[in-house]
Amino acid sequence: MEVADSIAALGQWRESAPGRLGVVPTMGALHDGHLSLARRARAECDRVVVTIFVNPAQFGPHEDLAAYPRDLPRDFELLRREATDLVFTPTEPMIYPRGFSSWVSVEQLSDRWEGVSRPGHFRGVATVVLKLLNLVGAQRAYFGEKDYQQLRVVERLVRDLNVPTTIVPCPTVREPDGLAMSSRNAYLSAPDRGAAPVLWRGLSAARDAYRAGERDGDTLARSIREVIEREPRARVDYVGVADPATLEPVKRIEHAAVCLVAAWLAKVRLIDNLVLAPAQEEPTP
Repeated sequence: MEVADSIAALGQWRESAPGRLGVVPTMGALHDGHLSLARRARAECDRVVVTIFVNPAQFGPHEDLAAYPRDLPRDFELLRREATDLVFTPTEPMIYPRGFSSWVSVEQLSDRWEGVSRPGHFRGVATVVLKLLNLVGAQRAYFGEKDYQQLRVVERLVRDLNVPTTIVPCPTVREPDGLAMSSRNAYLSAPDRGAAPVLWRGLSAARDAYRAGERDGDTLARSIREVIEREPRARVDYVGVADPATLEPVKRIEHAAVCLVAAWLAKVRLIDNLVLAPAQEEPTP
């Protein structure tokens, strides 16, 4: 495994890397969710690049940029075990050089849910993703479905701007108790970690109601909220049932919908989602 810590080094490596190239953009603090993306890329591509860059542009002024977990030696070891070909670790000045003033905004898809709770977040995500896709030049890029709205924003970005990269969605990886894997889980205290699977239990309640025939979006959202609000350590940020493509709220499900949830456990904010569709079977931890 090689490491490129500059754009020039990435370019030199890219010139000597034949075949289909896959990229996995990350902010480091890797867990098995990230590694599942690298494994998928390894299975489908000749060469695999993982990028590690904690993107300041997607953090709000009072969010956890300074405290975001960073452990490059550990990340390198995990990626080495996955037979990753290259890890690209740019610095902030490389991505946002002095005088940087060009931003990418994906309208409509960015306006709801996370876009309300984290103003400017998706502008930062879209900008850095476009830069990384341009720099790496991969044919395929792998993103987890855990960040469902982010996935839809990236897909629209690539489509609208004719970026020659196929976005490959990959299933959410969960702990045995249902908690979606996230780098921010490391922040959870032991009691909060015990309470955190309540997000999955809420989503599972909506899934069960859907399977029993419920199709009213508000009723399904209420079932999620009620489960989470019964957990005294959890505080709901938002719960919604939306169209899987547009992310607009759905009053009545005709074909499919995605349940979206964000909640606080003390100072840790977690998100999760679950797609409801006919005959869909979700794994039950």
